[in-house]
Amino acid sequence: MRTEYYNKVQRRVMGVLLLYLFTFLPLQAQPSWVKKATKSVFTVKTFSADGSLIGSSNGFFTGTDGEAISNFAPFKGASRAVIIDAAGKELPVSTIMGANDMYDVVKFRVAANKTQPLTIATEIAPTGNTVWLLPYRETKVIKSGAVRKAETFQEEYAYYTIAMQTPETAVSCPLLNEAGEVIGLMQQPASATDSLSYAVSARFVDSLKVTGFSLSDPTLKMTAIKKELPQTLEETNLLVYLAGSAVDSATYVGLVDDMIEKFPDAPEGYVYRAEIAANTANYTAADKDMTQALKVAEAKDEVLFTYARMIYNKEIYQSLQPYEPWTFDKALAQIQEAYGINPQPAYRQLEGNILFAQKKYDDAYNIFMELTNSNMDKAEMWYGAARCKEMQKDTTAMLALLDSAVNVFTKPYLKQAAPYLWTRGNKRFDCGKYREAVADFNEYEKLMATQVNARFYYIRHQAEIEGRLYQQALNDINRAIQMEPKETLYYAEKASLQIRVGQYDDAIGTAEELLALEPDGSNGYLFKGLALCLKGNKKDGLELLGKAKEMGDPQAEGLIEKYK
Repeated sequence: MRTEYYNKVQRRVMGVLLLYLFTFLPLQAQPSWVKKATKSVFTVKTFSADGSLIGSSNGFFTGTDGEAISNFAPFKGASRAVIIDAAGKELPVSTIMGANDMYDVVKFRVAANKTQPLTIATEIAPTGNTVWLLPYRETKVIKSGAVRKAETFQEEYAYYTIAMQTPETAVSCPLLNEAGEVIGLMQQPASATDSLSYAVSARFVDSLKVTGFSLSDPTLKMTAIKKELPQTLEETNLLVYLAGSAVDSATYVGLVDDMIEKFPDAPEGYVYRAEIAANTANYTAADKDMTQALKVAEAKDEVLFTYARMIYNKEIYQSLQPYEPWTFDKALAQIQEAYGINPQPAYRQLEGNILFAQKKYDDAYNIFMELTNSNMDKAEMWYGAARCKEMQKDTTAMLALLDSAVNVFTKPYLKQAAPYLWTRGNKRFDCGKYREAVADFNEYEKLMATQVNARFYYIRHQAEIEGRLYQQALNDINRAIQMEPKETLYYAEKASLQIRVGQYDDAIGTAEELLALEPDGSNGYLFKGLALCLKGNKKDGLELLGKAKEMGDPQAEGLIEKYK
């Protein structure tokens, strides 16, 4: 009995001693780096657009210029965020630098002059190593545990399982090794009583970045907080270029201004801003930015080309809004200077376009003909030369040059040939080559079958009438009506053609359809009256023609005199 009593006492004493050791050993073994490291840990709070609190978490600095990391969950739907550092000072989050929703992590920048970062471990912590959890503003008691597992992802980062019980308030606190280097960012525990905790590689979180394609990143779209521009000019240039067609104008202007601030010695930002100004007719601002772009540019020919093109476009499309410093002469001088620096065919083509706008057709023609032997789009160059001859009223040369433009392609034609076939078809029509025009329109229809409209069929029907292809013309005007059943012009044209080919009853029916659509118009009365007269029913026909005359139709009086 006594032996059993002593054994029980011994077990109780050992239990008390073990409890004492587990309670106080962490204090005795607390690393020396704790006091300094805790200055890098902070609390982060996020807010919606109306100012209401969305969530809060922890985080820590990873760079001296405000770079920091945390978990991403509180940032979803947030329009603003702040951090409260170890000294109790509140600082705004200025930009998001990257995010990953799968691992619930985010990298961002805090608006601070200088920050004290934690050192991030470059090696994965081995299994069995002791690691420490560093909470916000805690220097006396910090938890430690052993690495149970380090699962590698993306070949170089680790997801850690730690033998440590942690509260929910430890989310996004740093996990450090014996040397005081951060190995991980604590993740949400499975439960408050779970004996295991988890952390994602801090090096992975710190590697997050914005790229040229980040505008379409669904994770970054989850937060309204401003995104930081990429670190390289190349990536930033790509992002801003893509933003031109993907974001609203105010956001785009902001991105361009940020680009200029980040890369003040690069011409691209000034060029983007000049284009914005030119598009809003603020030519003074545009000229100022283009002048600055020229000053900082190494490849001055590229800026001169853009500058000349900007002036050319303004003079072509916005000539009613004069800006005295910008003229075709200035654009010509700039593009010739660019070509002198770097003789690119694209520069020469713009020179040809400027000369054409100045009505210097011989000079422009010579340039376009020269460029037919370059790597430029040969069909476009032949077309440019054809336009010069058209302006000089040389229709024979114009048509021959358009033939050359079309002959760049071979049958069966590719879709790229469509605009040249359409142009040649219209010019053939204008020159009285109606059947040849129809042939071009037919080829155009094959290429653009899903895009041709009622107007196309109306124009081809006119060429077919002049070429005496009456059945084809009837088919096409019917197609036009099917596409636009309320367009009265097409009914009038159809009735006129039916009368021309002797289909008087059909013409009467078409005229009645026209009258139903347009009872106050004269065309329905005119064509129905004419068809009745031609059928021999002059009494009713003349009555309808008289009605058309009363409505002001200029053809009615002559027809009345003819069939009276």
